[in-house]
Amino acid sequence: MSRALAQTSEAEVNVLEDEPAVARDAARRLTAALAEAIDERGVAHVALTGGSAAVSLYRELVRPEWRDAVDWSRVHLWWGDERFVPVDHPDSNTGLAYNMLLNLPARAGQSGVGALSTDIDAGEVPALPIRAENVHPYEVDETLSESDPADLVAERCREGLDAALPKVGGLPAFDVILLGVGGDGHILSVFPGSRALRDDAPLVLSVPAPRHIGPHHPRVTFNPLLLRAARHVVVMVSGDDKAEIVGRVFAAERDAQQLPAQLALLPNATWLLDRAAAAQLER
Repeated sequence: MSRALAQTSEAEVNVLEDEPAVARDAARRLTAALAEAIDERGVAHVALTGGSAAVSLYRELVRPEWRDAVDWSRVHLWWGDERFVPVDHPDSNTGLAYNMLLNLPARAGQSGVGALSTDIDAGEVPALPIRAENVHPYEVDETLSESDPADLVAERCREGLDAALPKVGGLPAFDVILLGVGGDGHILSVFPGSRALRDDAPLVLSVPAPRHIGPHHPRVTFNPLLLRAARHVVVMVSGDDKAEIVGRVFAAERDAQQLPAQLALLPNATWLLDRAAAAQLER
């Protein structure tokens, strides 16, 4: 059971009972938006997030009801940001999705239980049947030996977005961008004071490893300008450890340099909060 806390010109905010409820509502909204895009254009594009929000959502999305809600063969996966680590590193956002959402070990015949990609396609193994050519990770592993690898990865991603996505106002336009919110108020890998907030920042850019919050890895991230072009932005926040930052994000004072998450207070955005995370919102 959810309740709409507010729906303003900035964003819709819904408070749900707990983290699993947030994940379920996010799955419902995501699959509806992807199905709508496929009906209109024959293809859909979603940018995934990382962290605890992604873990909960991926556990939900591999349930049969969501697998059957969308023609996943027409869905393209991208990532809003990535830690500059190999895909098999535990901090890799891409690796998290490969293991939980796509079940890459089964696709490679290395699941340890004999599961294969044919089992995924048949719905016998929990995973989404997304085509390999429709998965667009940041090319971190391929560039680790290059000079300035993070800048090269960002450039290649910009080129990929420009070639694959429709445009709105000259910007690549996702059907859905999924977000979590960090304890310091960051979204994507756009931290307080980030160069990604500058007017001249490219649409995909490298950022240095944050010192104030972990994991302490260099990153590659979307420019938050891309949020404005997306058809839907879904922000998922759970837990009492996020209550203070959520309260600050929705406070009257706005300063995106200090709280980048305020850039997701948009008319095309829906915030899904559990009761613990919403505890300090004004009623």
